[in-house]
Amino acid sequence: MVAVRVHLDACGPDNGPLRVLPGSHRAGRIPTGEIEAWRRRTAEVTCIVPRGGLLLMRPLLLHASSPAKSPVHRRVIHIEYAATELPNGLEWYEAWGRFGAKQDRG
Repeated sequence: MVAVRVHLDACGPDNGPLRVLPGSHRAGRIPTGEIEAWRRRTAEVTCIVPRGGLLLMRPLLLHASSPAKSPVHRRVIHIEYAATELPNGLEWYEAWGRFGAKQDRG
């Protein structure tokens, strides 16, 4: 599974860039109570992306947006791709079948 973030606006240090904890996606779904321990032992990386740039990441990667220091846009199109069903009982909020057809879950 991979997420692709298409940046419609530049995302610099002053307009709320994404911060990530590298390697955290390998631990699977991390309980909320364990996130602070991850923050203490893992060096955070700030993702600076130019306008029109792409950022690829694993969706389970611990990530957060920084607060914006300047009032400018930071529009992003976020698309997630997966070639198989989700593991360990996880489910998509909306499921789409082949060729973009929305699947009925009920």
